[in-house]
Amino acid sequence: MKRIVSIFFCLFFSVQLFAQITDQTDSCRIQVSLLTCTPGAELYSTFGHSALRIVDSTKGTDIIYNYGTFDFDDPNFYSKFVRGKLLYFVSVEQFQDFKAAYEYEKRGITEQILYLSCDKKQKLIAGLEENAKEENKYYKYDFVRDNCTTRLRDIIEKFSDTPYSTKPLVEGTATFRELIHSYLDKSGQSWSELGIDILLGAPLDRKLSTKEIQFLPDYLLKGFDSTTVAEPTLFTRFRTTLVQQKKLILPPALPSETSSALSPLLIFSILFLLITVLTFSRSPGIQTALNIFDKIFFFTCGVLGMLVLFMWFGTDHYTCRNNFNLAWALPTHLFIVAISFKKNWVKKYFRIVFWLTTALLLCWFFLPQQMNPALFPVVGMVFVRSFFISKRIATEALKH
Repeated sequence: MKRIVSIFFCLFFSVQLFAQITDQTDSCRIQVSLLTCTPGAELYSTFGHSALRIVDSTKGTDIIYNYGTFDFDDPNFYSKFVRGKLLYFVSVEQFQDFKAAYEYEKRGITEQILYLSCDKKQKLIAGLEENAKEENKYYKYDFVRDNCTTRLRDIIEKFSDTPYSTKPLVEGTATFRELIHSYLDKSGQSWSELGIDILLGAPLDRKLSTKEIQFLPDYLLKGFDSTTVAEPTLFTRFRTTLVQQKKLILPPALPSETSSALSPLLIFSILFLLITVLTFSRSPGIQTALNIFDKIFFFTCGVLGMLVLFMWFGTDHYTCRNNFNLAWALPTHLFIVAISFKKNWVKKYFRIVFWLTTALLLCWFFLPQQMNPALFPVVGMVFVRSFFISKRIATEALKH
């Protein structure tokens, strides 16, 4: 008899709890969903996209809030983008229009319907509407700290006002650079990866928290999948999953992985071997060709050094600071190539370059910044050519 009574009370409280949860989440007939879009073919879409979908059955509306909008027709678009001053804004559009755009681009969309009480849904919608006003909708975009995905995570946390618990998303620790590389490697964009690694410095190599990893759409999706929320009820506090339902709206039609045969590592390695072999040649013609190569090569390194300096000190990009690529891409190279390589002080300059490059190669795997593997043969060429230039100047000085 006691067992029957216990079962009865368990069933009773379960029904009451289920009824309360259902009332909290469904009585307002509003559905809040996170939409995660798969990567596209262009570099700017390589990392995917996120947006919020609000379906109000009472009003018959199906709205998308998109924090990844920018004005490409801005006359200063490229200047603002390079200097880190480009403003993104939240836009509001119909779900069917949003879906049609991604269907045209052959990109997939996954929907996660979120658990939120009616009161919290109303607060969230009010916050989104406030953000979408002309005077509030603009914000300064930061790819790793404040982007179209982190904005959604933060606004959901802010207006849900509920303790969240999310499991770790990767084994061990991860950095911004490692996660970015994983996407670029899949899409075969090794040259873009090289450019990013040259321009972005040590801040990209900081170990990340579970929350910081969610700067990428896929990881926000995984984070929400593993998140539970604590809600007070009439009887007790219960925990439930943040994602109440998950479904595929559009399957991706683009290939998930591509490869690039002519990678920068392969090309620069071949060039390094060729230059090293030719360096030991005694042919006057080859040495003349190497002299021309030196001018072009060190000029290019100097230009890259000036660009790294500009991105570090002349822009608002947080991730361009503390860039160790300046150890081989010295801006002074840009000016030294305009001077005759026969002067004695030029010999001292290239000796300094040689020892600096030697130190860089010895510390390559211990730097606080992960260097791109394709740069190793490039630094090797700086090492070889700076040594032989200084040696050649010293030899010619002795002859005279």
